[in-house]
Amino acid sequence: MTRRRPFSRLVPGAAALVLTAVGLTTTAGPASAQPPGYTAVTTSDAPPAPPATTPGASDGIGPMANPIVTDIYTADPATLVVDGTAYIFTGRDEAAPGQQQFVMREWRAFSSRSPSNDPAAWQHHGAVLSLDTFAWAGANAWASEVVEGPDGRFYWFASVDGRTDNGWMNIGVAVADHPLGPYRDAIGRPLISDATPNSSSLNIDPTVFIDDDGEIYLYWGSYWAPRAVRLQDNMTALDGGVFTPAGLTGFWEAPWLFERNGVYYLAYASNSGADCVTDSAYACVRYATATSPAGPWTHRGVVLGQVSSTTNHPAIMDFGNRWYMVYHTADAPGGGNFRRSVAIDELFFNPDGTMRRVVQTP
Repeated sequence: MTRRRPFSRLVPGAAALVLTAVGLTTTAGPASAQPPGYTAVTTSDAPPAPPATTPGASDGIGPMANPIVTDIYTADPATLVVDGTAYIFTGRDEAAPGQQQFVMREWRAFSSRSPSNDPAAWQHHGAVLSLDTFAWAGANAWASEVVEGPDGRFYWFASVDGRTDNGWMNIGVAVADHPLGPYRDAIGRPLISDATPNSSSLNIDPTVFIDDDGEIYLYWGSYWAPRAVRLQDNMTALDGGVFTPAGLTGFWEAPWLFERNGVYYLAYASNSGADCVTDSAYACVRYATATSPAGPWTHRGVVLGQVSSTTNHPAIMDFGNRWYMVYHTADAPGGGNFRRSVAIDELFFNPDGTMRRVVQTP
């Protein structure tokens, strides 16, 4: 996410700062309130198995050197693998030191043929998408994801504040022939907005998944309000009504949908539960599994613990038969809740398909 995402947490900590900064008020309850029927599941919380190889050795993992970008502040990562290249797309935090609000106007791209938490492994391609791409945009280049569509083109789903409607956050779509662009607005208006029937309490953090049968799913949402809808093959129109996915225990925002060995996984930011956070102004990453990308979902536990920034945003990728969790922290020099930095660590699965909790490396 980004928003509050940080920080839209309601009242506690950074949330209050963000809501004040953007002039938004809300009647939702405190972030510490747990959803009805909340039960922590800990099947994935066992200590992680040692990696098959040692980071820093000749396996290409590189030294433990998170965050992977230190010359600018980056947040809300999204991953894409195309033709042997791993891409990470991020928002850019431009808040000044001590500024207590998001200043985000563009999205950056990084690529690697040997992904690692060593900054030297990543090539920086600069700003490849910005608010200027969307004529209807007002502010807030928040969380996004790039997906290769059925037509071989690349579709960038982005959280954007629309200045031409009465809502706040919307989801727009840009399209390009290459992952690095150039991108153009695909439809000239939001794909999802407050006017969309059954939309989320906050329409941010899109994740898009194309199943083997060709069905395309868009998930998004915040303020405990996950939403999902099928997309048409053109990637720019809804195919049916918006629905509320069932079983996402402790959902706050930032969903990430993927499949492994016939099992569907949905990772997402959560800010409730003793197994998750020490303070509800922060977030961990929980995950759930299902036999269909539409759910219903079964909560499996925490895969990434609380980080140093109040917000948390997962992106998960399979590259070279190794899995990686990409996320953001406040760990770069001069960093903070509005000056975040992207990190990457290896992700391991148990024999039964549950995920082990990621070990965060500095």
